[in-house]
Amino acid sequence: MKVLKSSVFAGILTVLSISTVNAQPQPPKDLPHVAVLATGGTIAGTADQETQTTGYKPGVLTAAALLKSVPSLDKIAKVSGEQIVNIGSDNVDNEVLLKLAKRVNEVLESPDVSGVVVTHGTDTLEETAYFLNLVVKSDKPVVVTGSMRPASAIGADGPSNILQAVAVAAAPEARGRGVMIVMNDRIGSARYTTKTDANSVDTFKPVGGGYLGTLVNQQPIFETRVVKKHTVETPFDVSKLTALPKVDIIYGYQNDNGYMFDAAVANHAQGIIIAGVGAGSESRFILPAIKKAMEQNVLIVRSTRTGAGFIPEDEAYPGLLGDSLNPQKARILLMLALTVSSDPAKIQEMFHTY
Repeated sequence: MKVLKSSVFAGILTVLSISTVNAQPQPPKDLPHVAVLATGGTIAGTADQETQTTGYKPGVLTAAALLKSVPSLDKIAKVSGEQIVNIGSDNVDNEVLLKLAKRVNEVLESPDVSGVVVTHGTDTLEETAYFLNLVVKSDKPVVVTGSMRPASAIGADGPSNILQAVAVAAAPEARGRGVMIVMNDRIGSARYTTKTDANSVDTFKPVGGGYLGTLVNQQPIFETRVVKKHTVETPFDVSKLTALPKVDIIYGYQNDNGYMFDAAVANHAQGIIIAGVGAGSESRFILPAIKKAMEQNVLIVRSTRTGAGFIPEDEAYPGLLGDSLNPQKARILLMLALTVSSDPAKIQEMFHTY
């Protein structure tokens, strides 16, 4: 048996090395561009101790810092980051909603952008997502994500959620599905997904509808679509709005009282959502105040404090029907509806449509 010369042996090793390198999966050359718009929240929060999941400071890290914390992001998409605000979502107001929505629409107008991801605090994330679901004027994917643990915590869920949100926003099959909420390996619609637990990582779940899909190995797998109209199918245009109509939510409970309605009217509320008991029931204690508010052209919409379920017609209880929207989302829709019409019949149709 002859021994191979060192030069020949080296050549074989070189060929094997090149083959091994070429065998590795290579990222696509033309990756989609996903714009990440950051608003703060827990996902950008930090605490003094890595075991802390409460008592942290939200909205500390910037968009650039968030993106830097996510491994393999550059293998999925070309990602750009932009800071809209940096606050906890309990401090998101109508001004922030309008600013964010206008920027989302501006970004989506660019032919270079395939989709948008919004990072957001979880406390009011579903409200912002549903607002965008009604006012975004593009069929390109818009995904809202957040985290239940601050960035400094052991097992922080933010990086994984950002990675998966970008994967969904970059997917061509995500187009035309409305605004989505992506967290914890699940893809939910903004219309139905809600926060169901104050502490659990697995808190965002669809109520009254199933998940749109899931993620496996960071790849989105879609299963369903939402029938309710959204985005380009709505009449809501915020491009020139500088403010939104004032709409309040009043909670139903045993021995409730009408003075909350009087206060809302006195403070110029144009609409009131009643988070009623059961299927939107209204007690005899508040009926006079409700009727008085309606006489002053304040629109009343019945919803349920249970957070789920369709509100049926009932002659005993005045007000429009909130369909299957929870109180906080009913408020979002009523604000936008009032920018288009003050006709109760037309607004009722909007509740059944969107």
